[in-house]
Amino acid sequence: MSEMQLTKRQLLGGVAAATAGLAVFSSANAAAEIPTADGDVDMAAVLKPGELPEMALGKEDAKVTIVEYMSMTCPHCAHFHTTTFDEIKKKYVDTGKARFIIREFPFDPRAAAAFMLARCNASDPTKLSTPEQYFPMVSMLFKQQPTWAAADDGRAALLQMSKLAGFSEDSFTKCLTNQKLLDEVNATRERGSKEFGVNATPTFLINGKRYSGDMTVDTMSALIDSLL
Repeated sequence: MSEMQLTKRQLLGGVAAATAGLAVFSSANAAAEIPTADGDVDMAAVLKPGELPEMALGKEDAKVTIVEYMSMTCPHCAHFHTTTFDEIKKKYVDTGKARFIIREFPFDPRAAAAFMLARCNASDPTKLSTPEQYFPMVSMLFKQQPTWAAADDGRAALLQMSKLAGFSEDSFTKCLTNQKLLDEVNATRERGSKEFGVNATPTFLINGKRYSGDMTVDTMSALIDSLL
């Protein structure tokens, strides 16, 4: 699966339906129990610039750095972002204790299309979005995931979601036909797989350790607190 390249033709061919739960692991950690890492990663290598500008929130010199590899069609990723992320952002990112970075790891064409739309500036799809535009778009798509991720007509469903974020049909189409952007999203995924051992979503790289699976607020809080 890590070798799969998502093509523009796939994106435009109705945006293939996502397979819910594909290569996704859920966390079995009890609340407030610090999760066990899957392995070590070199955070200096992780934080080197990639193909796309980093989508990051928080201070660059924060004591804890969290890099999340996720897929927009992953139900566990949606659960994390709708139940855990906002509280973690408030407790740790906004207070300068942690920096949170999102990286694209699409498992299917529909997830790749959703990432491309989050990356595009809605008013000018030839330009990339800022983190201030990207994070709200990701949040909206996750909250509405059941509406578009398994819809029979993926293109129509994503277009409807995109219009809520300010896209027109023209800017929507221009975004999804941007081959360079698609290649960069693919490259971000391949880098995560080949260099950092990411093979499930969500996967978190936190201060040199790799963790697979959704986390509750209590679980991630316990992990971050142990590093402060």
